Amino acid sequence: MKAFKPNAAVSSSTTSENIFLINDKAWLRLKGRLCRSKFRSRFKLGKSEIEYLQTRGMDIIQTHAFDFIRQRLAPSMPRNDGKQTPMKGHPVFIAQHATGTCCRTCLRKWHGIPEGTELTGNQIQYVVSLLMRWISENAQITEGEKP
Repeated sequence: MKAFKPNAAVSSSTTSENIFLINDKAWLRLKGRLCRSKFRSRFKLGKSEIEYLQTRGMDIIQTHAFDFIRQRLAPSMPRNDGKQTPMKGHPVFIAQHATGTCCRTCLRKWHGIPEGTELTGNQIQYVVSLLMRWISENAQITEGEKP
């Protein structure tokens, strides 16, 4: 796995209007890899997560994503690493498992971000952009599906 290179896939914009900072080519390449994983591809937003998104809005969810990543994933040695991300309860948690951003081991495996060092601002921004893009795409798919 190649080392993390934010400039290859992430723009430098930090405005809330542009929450999808990973470029389309990199996103499609990652989605293709994630879809081939039985574990990663099984994660979907449920009714309660869709309702949460609708009542809170994407700006609040993005704020939560930044908070969760800074607190649970960014430290060089996260507390309970490998078990710090719940499997349900918030759209961001589901997105973390679906995108391979749930723990430092998965960050290394799926994104080439090394373990043992604190995440940089660019790396945090990259992770949040992945989460928000996944949530946005999957919320639209889920909303359009028949119950």
